[in-house]
Amino acid sequence: MARVEGGPDRVTESAPSQGTARGAEQGAASAAAQIAAKPVAEPAASSSAAAQIAAKPVAEHAASSSAAAQIAAKPTTEPPAPPSAAAQIAAKPTTEPPAPPSAAAQTAAEPTTEPVPPSAVDDPEGTPPAGPAAAGAEPSATDPCNPDEPAGFATSAAAKFGWGKPNRTDDFGGGLDKSWGVYNGPGHGGKGRRTPDAVSVKDGVLTITGDPQGNTAGMAWGDGQKYGRWEGRVKAPVGDRSYNALLLLWPDAENWPVGGEVDFMEMSDHTRQSTDMFLHYGRSNSQLHGEVKIDATEWHNWAVEWAPDHITAFVDGKQWFHTDKKEALPPGPMHLCIQLDWFPKSGAAVQTSHMYVDWVRQYPLNP
Repeated sequence: MARVEGGPDRVTESAPSQGTARGAEQGAASAAAQIAAKPVAEPAASSSAAAQIAAKPVAEHAASSSAAAQIAAKPTTEPPAPPSAAAQIAAKPTTEPPAPPSAAAQTAAEPTTEPVPPSAVDDPEGTPPAGPAAAGAEPSATDPCNPDEPAGFATSAAAKFGWGKPNRTDDFGGGLDKSWGVYNGPGHGGKGRRTPDAVSVKDGVLTITGDPQGNTAGMAWGDGQKYGRWEGRVKAPVGDRSYNALLLLWPDAENWPVGGEVDFMEMSDHTRQSTDMFLHYGRSNSQLHGEVKIDATEWHNWAVEWAPDHITAFVDGKQWFHTDKKEALPPGPMHLCIQLDWFPKSGAAVQTSHMYVDWVRQYPLNP
């Protein structure tokens, strides 16, 4: 069945293909590969779904506080304390009676420099990207997350739109929480394997690794909710073209495709310079698609809002996908999943690939 495409602002409905999550067979080539990259335009004021679904540029929100201030590395040492009187006396000959230190000596004992403030180099979002990171590169350290304002929160959709207090959080600060169900079985489409061995947590960052044999991982965040908002901070180095990094919503009822699937961040481009949105719906697995151009080798906040009358996707607080097509909206509760899926392709040997997650949040629709 041929794909129908419109003008610059459009919704693209593709021929039915199988879903991304939990080993579902993909019936057609990745929609990201079928659909030519398009500039992400501002959604038009028109009420048509085509105008509303158009992707928007991913500029940093001007009103939000600088992400550099959130992520910037902090000095790890305090300036040296002035020497005590006892220490000053001990340095003098023991035959002389101790004399009080002179004003010059006291001045010399004081620190002469203030701690150096962090520079833009310390903040990966404070400088223009120097190009895609090398495959397998480790994530840079970020400030420790706290329950209310984790690293990069200033550029989140939650901060911009006032989503209020989350009803679920994970900052991966103490290992993997038991609320996560890590997959253990065949990989996507029965290819490769999803194994807990491919998941690790270190220094507050969750890492999923996909190896050349197709051993990778995915995980589901327990029971979900009907309607709400979800957001996660993710980056992925340049990887193998067979590995897609995803944040998605999956039906609690496990009734795919009728229950729907909301892939609100699918990095199908192995260079991680564009990211896709796929909204699966209906018995025939119909799909709506969006795309945003962004350097996903850097940290970004990916979010989705699901309401009774629409689904909207955001990155760093900027809308880039929207639909109010009622028949495309999920019929029941859904939960968050994190996956690095393997779509094996013929050709060169597979390279080890990674995705990193700093934190995730779930919010009720009405705070």
